[in-house]
Amino acid sequence: MATYPAKRDPNRCPTHPGEILAEALEAIGEPKLRIAGHLGISRQHLNDILGARKPITANVAVRIGKLIGNGPDIWLRVQAAHDAWHAARAVDINSIPTLKAKAA
Repeated sequence: MATYPAKRDPNRCPTHPGEILAEALEAIGEPKLRIAGHLGISRQHLNDILGARKPITANVAVRIGKLIGNGPDIWLRVQAAHDAWHAARAVDINSIPTLKAKAA
C-alpha cells in the first residue's frame, strides 16, 4: 500500500482556531454565555475568538483544552500556523541574510 504525505496549499491561509472552536462548541450545544463562564472570559472575548477577530492565547488555550478535553497544544499549534502564515506575507525579510554555521 502506497503512502502519500499530506500536502497543504501554501497559498491557502490556515484555518483560524476560532472557526474550529465554533464547530466544536456547536456540537456541544451549550450557550455561548455559559461556555464563556466556564472559560472565565467574557462573552464578547469568546465571540471575538469565534469570529476570528482575536487569537487564542496560551492562557485561553489551556482553558479551552480542559473544556474540550484535548489539551492546549492543538489550539496553540493551529493559532501558530495561522499567525505564521500571515507574518510570512506581512514582514519584509529581503534585507535579512541567512547565516550558516562555519565548519569546524
